[in-house]
Amino acid sequence: MTAESQTKSAMSDQVKEFLTQFKDTTGSFSYVEQIDQMMSKRMTHIMIDYNDLVSYPDIESKFNERPDDILKAFSKAIGEILHERFPQYSEKIKKVIRARIANYPVQRSLRQIKADVISKMTSVSGMVVRSSEVKPLAQELTFICPEEHITVVNLFQGISLDSPVQCSTPNCKHKNLGIVPESSRFIDFQIVRLQELPEDLPPGQLPHYIDVSIKQDLVDNARPGDRIILTGIVRIEQERISGVSKNESALYRLRIDGNNVEFIGGRGVKSSRRSEREEISAEEEKIIKSLAKNQDIYSRLIDSFAPHIKGHEIIKEAILLLIVGSNQRLLTDGSKIRGDINIFLVGDPGTAKSEMLKFCSRIAPRGLYTSGRGSTAAGLTAAVVRDSTGIFMLEAGAVVLGDQGLVCIDEFDKMRAEDRSALHEVMEQQSASIAKGGIVATLNARTSILAAANPMFGKYDQFKNIHENVNLPIPLLTRFDLIFIVRDIPSQVKDREIAKHIIDLHGQDGTDTKSLIDIDILTKYLAYAKRKEPTLTADAENTILEYYLKMRNVESEDMLTVTPRQLEGLVRLATARSRLLLKNQVDKEDAERAVFMMESMLHETGIDVNTGKVDLGVLQGRPRSEISRIQTFMDILKDLEGEQKTPVEEQQFIDHLVKSEKFDEEGAKNYLRKMIRENTIYESKPGHYNRV
Repeated sequence: MTAESQTKSAMSDQVKEFLTQFKDTTGSFSYVEQIDQMMSKRMTHIMIDYNDLVSYPDIESKFNERPDDILKAFSKAIGEILHERFPQYSEKIKKVIRARIANYPVQRSLRQIKADVISKMTSVSGMVVRSSEVKPLAQELTFICPEEHITVVNLFQGISLDSPVQCSTPNCKHKNLGIVPESSRFIDFQIVRLQELPEDLPPGQLPHYIDVSIKQDLVDNARPGDRIILTGIVRIEQERISGVSKNESALYRLRIDGNNVEFIGGRGVKSSRRSEREEISAEEEKIIKSLAKNQDIYSRLIDSFAPHIKGHEIIKEAILLLIVGSNQRLLTDGSKIRGDINIFLVGDPGTAKSEMLKFCSRIAPRGLYTSGRGSTAAGLTAAVVRDSTGIFMLEAGAVVLGDQGLVCIDEFDKMRAEDRSALHEVMEQQSASIAKGGIVATLNARTSILAAANPMFGKYDQFKNIHENVNLPIPLLTRFDLIFIVRDIPSQVKDREIAKHIIDLHGQDGTDTKSLIDIDILTKYLAYAKRKEPTLTADAENTILEYYLKMRNVESEDMLTVTPRQLEGLVRLATARSRLLLKNQVDKEDAERAVFMMESMLHETGIDVNTGKVDLGVLQGRPRSEISRIQTFMDILKDLEGEQKTPVEEQQFIDHLVKSEKFDEEGAKNYLRKMIRENTIYESKPGHYNRV
């Protein structure tokens, strides 16, 4: 026996001793139990907690020196122990038995994976951005020549295989060998791309990524959008350089051979996926609960949101409600009612809209920030990319990565219309569907959207309705629960306050932090509040219902003010406020506050500038006053044309319009020009008009 094989068998014995002798804190032999259950669960691996190896320094040190050898020793030892219990099963799976290592302490960031860690074991955290389809990878191939001699080739490492040139049997000169699939051995294989987490990204840097090979039962475990901790061994594979034959290239690239995947936050299982910012210790829970008992907690929360921005309290309050959100309801027939709140800010330049968005994405337990010009439909929802191997892969976009969090989109009006339309489905159905390159998929996108835009003409024109101020399609506007107009109106007192506040920020202390909640605690508080599932009380239901019916029943003709979408919005806002205060029930006060926010929005954005009344038609394209004017205009033109469609003389037409009392002389002329511009009527001969 060589010294090498001696140490290998000695290592295997040590490992076997560890597996059979180790007792956990409750005194049970945990690894023996895991091995006993392998057959009934049809498992081919067991989980080894690295912390259990501390009392076995010989084994532990090998992980840092020669991870491949120690993993082989584990596979061998598990196989031997299993063989004593279930010899047939162990014989069947002996080639694929392996140990997975959890809680490996050597954590590196993706930026630290460089040449010095090649062949070492490491664990790295990141976000899965794309995953390939699952393919079989050959482990052992059996070839046969025309004279039926067998040649066996093993794959040692990586994914390249040297196929034999000629038959391995002596004196057999055949070179055309065929594969025998049934006596070859294949395992599942998948390539996953891991990118560093957005919160770990140094400013101004491109995110680093690394490809990971995932094998056997780990495949299809982590999907795009998951945040994971991956434990594995760093390998190299040759990089092709154009003009140099493959075997002569001296450039290599790194790849990780995955050994185990743990989900960040909820370590281990998939159902408890959370980002680590949402992990709340017992100490923090005490602080949060004591905070919630304060009388002034609500105003303190609002003050702690972007304290460097003065004013805008109602917008800050709305954004806090958006971060916390309402509970998503699953109905018995399988349909979902969305719990996420969408908010749209539109306003003059320099009113700190982007600043609020940036702050929001920073403190939200899971927030992404993106800007309109730099975002495409594929970048927001999902893209189909062709990999270097020619495989089509799905790459998750912003709203999919922000699943169960929020996405802030700045410069919303600068996006191209076709890119913006990708958000229609996300905002109402909470999913992103894609059908490209033979991939048809629907991905979860349960995100809240906080968007900001500038008015079309630089400043907000209060003599125009909102859809004339903002260059956005109506269906998208109606999907926002709240729309705020941020106006920059000069006033002596307010301007002095804001100026003083900004100058103070540049002073010694920055913001006043006495009454404010620390930003880390604020993030934890919001994450904790998201767990609450408050129920509606009868009082709250009545308040919302009465308001809704009152708004539906406005006395003027045909004027619709609210739609069921607003009713759902009210319920969401009330529930979110109750969550924010860590209550178990949505009471009357929460409902009244939701009604107040909806009211203040309607009185700002829902006013029809022609009549001065609240009219939700404004948000849905055309206010009632506008619709009735078009109706009158077209009716008069139709009457004057008669059956023969004779051209109508301009002055006669204008006189009739003025008689209808919907127009004055000047207004009628302007309206006539407008209708020509919109191609609703045309000039059939000079000074005469007809309907198109």
